[in-house]
Amino acid sequence: MNYILFDGDVRNALLPFTYTKPVADIRIGILTIREKWENHLGLTTTTVTEEYLEEKYPMVEMEENILINASFCPTESLVDKIKELSKNEAIFKGEDVIAFYTSDSQEEVNFDEYKQIEFEEAILQVKNTWDIFSLNAEAIQQDFDLITEGRTSQPIPEGTRCINKENIFIEEGAEITFATLNASEGPIYIGKDAVILENSAVKGPFAMCEHSVLKMGAKIYGGTTLGPYCKVGGEVSNSVLFGYSSKGHDGYLGNSVLGEWCNLGADTNNSNLKNNYAEVKLWNYETGRFAKTGLQFCGLMMGDHSKCGINTMFNTGTVVGVSANLFGSGFPRNFVPSFSWGGASGFTEYKTNKVFEVAEVVMKRRDIVFDEKEQKILEHVFEETKKYRNY
Repeated sequence: MNYILFDGDVRNALLPFTYTKPVADIRIGILTIREKWENHLGLTTTTVTEEYLEEKYPMVEMEENILINASFCPTESLVDKIKELSKNEAIFKGEDVIAFYTSDSQEEVNFDEYKQIEFEEAILQVKNTWDIFSLNAEAIQQDFDLITEGRTSQPIPEGTRCINKENIFIEEGAEITFATLNASEGPIYIGKDAVILENSAVKGPFAMCEHSVLKMGAKIYGGTTLGPYCKVGGEVSNSVLFGYSSKGHDGYLGNSVLGEWCNLGADTNNSNLKNNYAEVKLWNYETGRFAKTGLQFCGLMMGDHSKCGINTMFNTGTVVGVSANLFGSGFPRNFVPSFSWGGASGFTEYKTNKVFEVAEVVMKRRDIVFDEKEQKILEHVFEETKKYRNY
């Protein structure tokens, strides 16, 4: 069977992260949503996404296909139901379609002509940017159970202080030196060749993917994920770094999400709670205004390739787009459009030639080529986001 993950209606609600990738490639828990589905299905998947992303994320369509809404995270029982689907059958959760089996072109689908099956069990769905950190603890537990089942962890190194070591899994090549691991409230997963340096204190649920580094004295609270090749120091709480991003020094990051190739300068801090304890509002790309989140704690949402200088201060509920560069004293505005250069004293447009120069250097350090596909994606995002750069 051919399985295709599609963005669905939530794509715009997940901007700025979905400017540069399909919904399926959002990381929540240990794995990306795509990796979760492929682990459960035992097969590779392709993607229905925006046209400008198709060269990097192509779709393979066959005569018969099962399309899966990428905003939903799989469970064993859901995957079983999907594998049992017949032609013109669809699985729904309330008004949202989870998956459907079709042999027709995907341009238009009339679900009134389908047999509709309701999925009754609880399931994680990423519908808003803040769901990525809000649901992350639960997603870590699900992924931990999935990828460690039937496997044996590497031994916990001598000198490591740990609580509930049965809930700690260490992959081959990982190094831990005189750290504290507390898995009493959730699992701790240490990926292949990851490094935890001296005096780091980690509280689960926590996931650290391959080649990531926790620097000396890091303080990590539960519900936090470091994607592959991240470097993190200071204090981090209930935050997700997709991958290849760094918060390498002291400073606080809480209830936040960083895309790929981001960098926070030394002593950068974000607020995750308003002084009056009021509900946090976030910039909404669909409405072009700030919208309620229903959350009291909500920090920074930062798109791919964005960076900030030392001592940057982010207000509660700040959204930073793709390829922004922030610096200077004071609090930047709560919504920083993509390709912005500046800070509290004002912004100018960050030209694409300069963006590409930086991206090429940054990615080369990880032996990844900033190729024409990546450049085309950023060029499209630059044009699409011009309307927000009214400084």
